[in-house]
Amino acid sequence: MRSHLLNDLTAEQYRRSVTEGVERVAAKLATTDRPFTGVTVDALSPLIDGIDLDRPLHDTTAALDELEDVYLRDAVYFHHPRYLAHLNCPVVIPAVLGEAVLSAVNSSLDTWDQSAGGTLIERKLIDWTAERIGLGPAADGVFTSGGTQSNLQALLLAREESKSDSLAELRIFASEVSHFSVKKSAKLLGLGPDAVVSVPVGADKRMQTVALARELERCKQDGLVPMAVVATAGTTDFGSIDPLPEIAELCEQYGVWMHVDAAYGCGLLASLKHRDRIAGIERADSVTVDYHKSFFQPVSSSAVLVRDASTLCHVTYHADYLNPRRMVTERIPNQVDKSLQTTRRFDALKLWLTLRTMGADGIGELFDEVCELAAEGWKLLAADPRYDVVVEPSLSTLVFRYIPAAVTDPAEIDRANLYARKALFASGDAVVAGTKVGGRHYLKFTLLNPETTTADIAAVLDLIAGHAEQYLGESLDRAS
Repeated sequence: MRSHLLNDLTAEQYRRSVTEGVERVAAKLATTDRPFTGVTVDALSPLIDGIDLDRPLHDTTAALDELEDVYLRDAVYFHHPRYLAHLNCPVVIPAVLGEAVLSAVNSSLDTWDQSAGGTLIERKLIDWTAERIGLGPAADGVFTSGGTQSNLQALLLAREESKSDSLAELRIFASEVSHFSVKKSAKLLGLGPDAVVSVPVGADKRMQTVALARELERCKQDGLVPMAVVATAGTTDFGSIDPLPEIAELCEQYGVWMHVDAAYGCGLLASLKHRDRIAGIERADSVTVDYHKSFFQPVSSSAVLVRDASTLCHVTYHADYLNPRRMVTERIPNQVDKSLQTTRRFDALKLWLTLRTMGADGIGELFDEVCELAAEGWKLLAADPRYDVVVEPSLSTLVFRYIPAAVTDPAEIDRANLYARKALFASGDAVVAGTKVGGRHYLKFTLLNPETTTADIAAVLDLIAGHAEQYLGESLDRAS
């Protein structure tokens, strides 16, 4: 079994095995003509259930053949231009190269003696991102597994900085369309069930600062402690960006920690045309960025950044076997000192190779393309009498609903939209997402692929309408 260990004796076997795997994936990418096969859970489950993991195949080629049947054939391929569903981006080749390198070397980014160069590369990228945001010379941060972890860590720091003796008194303010991880974080942090105050949004799906001011004042009058305001720069459902400068003013007035969840909108940090859409982010106390959303990086690649590096001390613990206190005075940089994780992948390498190959402008150009595609898609929807579109996009998300000419029952329209989404997924021709707006079912395009065209959008809209009309026709037949 030692022949399977990656070392100096097996380097050639490693090259052959990885090359064979890469060739399989490359062939699949080259021949994929739709984002999904339409396979069902009932069809795929027996194949996987029937595999005896205690009886290995003892052959890489055989294992890859099997993988074709249980994964590669039926995977949802985000690179396809008609994958329009969630915040999943196609990935750039330099980042995939980075993934291959970091997996093979297998550095762990917790301590210097496990990842010397990796530690410095990650720190350099944190400094680069903080500078792009404008957080100032005292800023710092660390890579994380994703936006949920970044939001949790930011709110943990805010909780500790509040200096409150009573968790029950703490309040977090976030818009009604903020990410679910805000409420999840509050629970994990031991806050009360009423800790998260939901602030209304306007028709543009941005936080209403008048309502925020009212809630902050009420909190003060009630003798409670405003712990943090979470402003969102790119909501999951709408891509909307909260009014960051006005929120920053209120946070300063009330002495509240300002966190900006820019997991989606962080692509604007590299934008050549639309950077001004996140003006005010530089005033945040902490910021979440997800490079694996709008920097075209493979999952996972994310970070949390803070204005004041000293606040990261709230997650610092010292273990004699790992990062003893003496290392601080010896100026040995251990990333575990500022991370919720201990063992941690060198995910920063992917972004490093991307920047060294493409440059920030290259990333920004790609993100600008999808933002402009969304603007064109909005024009198509606004001009199409079959659809109701909710809001003009700030980033690259479109939320809309098929409205049949001859049906007025909202519940029936809901069912038609739900059916259309499921039927489209089952066909494999395209993948779209769904959400609720005002209690009604809507559909969603999240456009993160520069290869998607307005012709793709128009074609998928025709497919949706066709499925919805089929459902409504069958519904009328059943009713008669």
